Amino acid sequence: MMNYISETDLILNADGSAYHINLFPHEVADTIITVGDQDRVAEVSKHFDHIEIKKGKREFVTHTGRIGQKRITVISTGIGTDNIDIVLNELDALVNINLDTRTVNSQLKSLDIIRIGTSGAVQADVELDTLLVSSAAFGLDPLMHYYQHSLSAHDAALLQAFKEAIPASYQLCPYYASAGQALLDTLATDLPRGITITAPGFYTPQGRQVRAQTATPQLLSVLQSFSAGNQRITNLEMETAGIYGLATNLGHQAISFNVILANRVTQQFSKQPLVVMEQSIVQVLERITNSK
Repeated sequence: MMNYISETDLILNADGSAYHINLFPHEVADTIITVGDQDRVAEVSKHFDHIEIKKGKREFVTHTGRIGQKRITVISTGIGTDNIDIVLNELDALVNINLDTRTVNSQLKSLDIIRIGTSGAVQADVELDTLLVSSAAFGLDPLMHYYQHSLSAHDAALLQAFKEAIPASYQLCPYYASAGQALLDTLATDLPRGITITAPGFYTPQGRQVRAQTATPQLLSVLQSFSAGNQRITNLEMETAGIYGLATNLGHQAISFNVILANRVTQQFSKQPLVVMEQSIVQVLERITNSK
């Protein structure tokens, strides 16, 4: 069959679960929260009224449960878009592929994928401890160059403007991906928004200087000064562009909530990061459970 997926294209464990995330289709809710840190999974699920599933393999820890009538899965992705590639493809396979026949379902399901993660601001006026939503993201990682990824004329022009703002010597090839409009409208109408940079590393790829010598010495300045119309880059992290790009490719809705713990311009770091993260988790869960 044309839509048959081979055993090496979609690998399953001996028990029939998804290879890396170790889950079965019935263990995944339609609303999925992704976090980077394994320990943050329990910090989310402790607010559930009931937890029905706790599973883990490698860096991928999953809890599925309910708040009231709302069923939610929270899964840790680890750091970076290479892990996002694994998690989003395997979650999609669980809901849109018949794992017994290895064929794509005739009716496809769209998941709501909601990231809660830490981030650093690149604008002085983005205050510490803010919960900021990524309206879109520029990816400095290579992930979406491996997938078909179409842009509107407006988004293509925005991407081109960003490419032109990057010094040629940096040898970067960014891509652009947007949040799911339905989730922006239902979960984030009153929150500050901006364009996020998704970097392929934590140190030099985010403009940090420790001992390794950088080939992109003015990266933070380039990001801070970029603007197109009323749009600007507000923050840096390591997953959002990959989540947005793959979600769009696969027909899912995605939104990224960024907990601003650092400001790279003022060089300040949150005085109470654990408290701020807890408050942000509670706020996002309230938004999810109160949405229709």
